[in-house]
Amino acid sequence: MTKTPISGKASAGPAQQPFSYPLRREFVEPDWRRLPGFKDVSEAEWENSVWQRKHTVKNLKELKAVFGALLPDDLLASIERDQRERATMSLLLPPQMLNTMDEQDLRNCPVRRYMVPALDDRHPEWPNHPKAARDSLHEADMWVVEGLTHRYPTKVLAEMLPTCPQYCGHCTRMDLVGNDVPQVQKHRFGVGQKERYEQMLEYLRRTPTVRDVVVSGGDIANLPIQALEPFVSALLDIPNIRDIRLASKGLMAIPQHFLQDSVLKGLERLAKKANERGVDLALHTHVNNARQLTPLVGKAVRKLLDMGFRDVRNQGVLLRGVNSTPQDLLELCFTLLDHAKILPYYFYMCDMIPNSEHWRLSVAEAQQLQHDIMGYMPGFATPRIVCDVPFVGKRWIHQLAEYDRERGISYWTKNYRTGIEHDDPDALSRKYEYFDPIYTLPESGQQWWRDQAKAA
Repeated sequence: MTKTPISGKASAGPAQQPFSYPLRREFVEPDWRRLPGFKDVSEAEWENSVWQRKHTVKNLKELKAVFGALLPDDLLASIERDQRERATMSLLLPPQMLNTMDEQDLRNCPVRRYMVPALDDRHPEWPNHPKAARDSLHEADMWVVEGLTHRYPTKVLAEMLPTCPQYCGHCTRMDLVGNDVPQVQKHRFGVGQKERYEQMLEYLRRTPTVRDVVVSGGDIANLPIQALEPFVSALLDIPNIRDIRLASKGLMAIPQHFLQDSVLKGLERLAKKANERGVDLALHTHVNNARQLTPLVGKAVRKLLDMGFRDVRNQGVLLRGVNSTPQDLLELCFTLLDHAKILPYYFYMCDMIPNSEHWRLSVAEAQQLQHDIMGYMPGFATPRIVCDVPFVGKRWIHQLAEYDRERGISYWTKNYRTGIEHDDPDALSRKYEYFDPIYTLPESGQQWWRDQAKAA
């Protein structure tokens, strides 16, 4: 049989794309001396974790001292009003975090928008969704002992402490984490730390169905290595534990912590023990915008990978005005992958905590974003956009069962029971609701919600 020869003339080549690669942003440590409050800070001081913590901004006076005239008075006044009237988290910002903000346009800076919310940022009619809740994911309801959430069949969350090196405006654990603010009197652990940790470990020893532990908080960067290491080491001694994930936004916000000799030595001992036990030890961080990634972050990540950590992964949150365009999301993912050696993993829908509406996207917007970022990165590094549905858990954004676009209500199903549904016969058959921001709905849908509010 005679075969038709393939033409030797190549016709394919690089095409113009909606997103342009390689990245244009230079991967450098921003010069902190450009900020009035840090103009005399030496490199040795900047790279010192004690100095970073000592100079962490805790109030508006200190914020103004850092930025000086670069922080407009009207923006400062709007932030001050937000702290009084809307914010669910107090101010806490390490110098490293402040240094990644765009000091020439703080009003529109994506890092400022979610780390230092201003009242003018929030939606004037719908700052809060009627269905918002302090503990929107019911994590405390699912505590098997204080601080240990058993929500999934084989996975648990250990909330080790209620503090972080920095406080994010959209914090899903605003019910427990941080200082009291005018809008929120925080809950407090009632059991002492040592006893809580032992109760957690004892539960895991007698519960062989659990194989995966997320060690979080708060943030483990605020837990001294002298307390973190023995807890994780004890986890490694439990035969059924096969995966341990340490959760720390501090890796990005104060990488200097992870570059301390004592911390590195403790983590290296844990990595060695995990490898000997055949357990995967990883660190999950939380970066929401490419501006927040700097060489110091990359240096800390390489230390962890070199000592034997299985992975360093990013779990970001979709936030309007921060990473809600395909361009912003792809720039972040490529910066994570190319420069910081962090694997893009998840982007969560922003949880339905009080006063979070201006950050949240609708399910339809998130579905479009997932569509728009496909095909650019390797499959293993293409993040999944997920909706953490109350009483259901994480679901890929296209997994909904029904979607009322007019009223912004999506309906979801699940295939397992949480720890509080052991005697609920309908847990696996009912549909669970999630709600879009009301301002994203057509006028008829917004009016329906206004009518609901009046009736209530």
